[in-house]
Amino acid sequence: MSPYIFGKRNLIHIIDIRETVKGLLRAKKFLSGVASKGQDVLFVGTKRQARNAVAQAAERTGMHYVAERWLGGTLTNYRTIRSRLSRLEELETIEAEGMADKYSKKMIATLTRERRKIHRNLEGIRRMNKLPGALVLIDVQREIIAAKEARKLGIPVIALIDTDSDPDFVDIPIPGNDDAMRAIELVLEELCESMLAGKRGRPAEDGTDEAGRGPRAARRSSRATARAGKKEAKTNPEPAASDDSDTATAENPPTGSPVAST
Repeated sequence: MSPYIFGKRNLIHIIDIRETVKGLLRAKKFLSGVASKGQDVLFVGTKRQARNAVAQAAERTGMHYVAERWLGGTLTNYRTIRSRLSRLEELETIEAEGMADKYSKKMIATLTRERRKIHRNLEGIRRMNKLPGALVLIDVQREIIAAKEARKLGIPVIALIDTDSDPDFVDIPIPGNDDAMRAIELVLEELCESMLAGKRGRPAEDGTDEAGRGPRAARRSSRATARAGKKEAKTNPEPAASDDSDTATAENPPTGSPVAST
């Protein structure tokens, strides 16, 4: 972390704010591109300070999150995770149909406890039907298993890292305080804004964006439009003016002109 540290005062390392801004800008640009391509983003933050912020950021952008506990194999063994989600749907169906008439009290307590456990751990990735296009971590030292799984699958990792973290496990590091709730909320808010902007520029199924413009028209700048207008003017010049006015002037010259006096 030495490239990201400004100095040391009273045994406390101070992060260089310039490096924080650089990392944040790179992360915003990358996530905007990911969102514009229609790929998913997975937010991960299981520490107490980050749970609410991570869940709110995922809900705001319509993405997925893990805020309670990262289960080993969530990415590398995703088939098993999907089977557990199927089990959750089954338990919810049993509970909706009524368990009092079919099961004993002990069995009802067991099924309820199982449903609550699966719901607590996997509710945030319930709608994730494919692997995400990027991973956003809070405190890579705590979420080291998630970072290793993402690296094994080639998924880019963006992380808010403190001075006690290892940036080698992160593709786009954002140096900052990962223990302060306000710092976490501020970084996630900026990332969410870039993702929402990328979503707004995402082309629809008919090839148009939300403004109704086609893919080529949406990218055409005013300078390109001006060049196209000049080219069209050269290709199709305006027709020359008619000589009727000149003839009429010669036949009926105005009074006082040399022709009239002659």
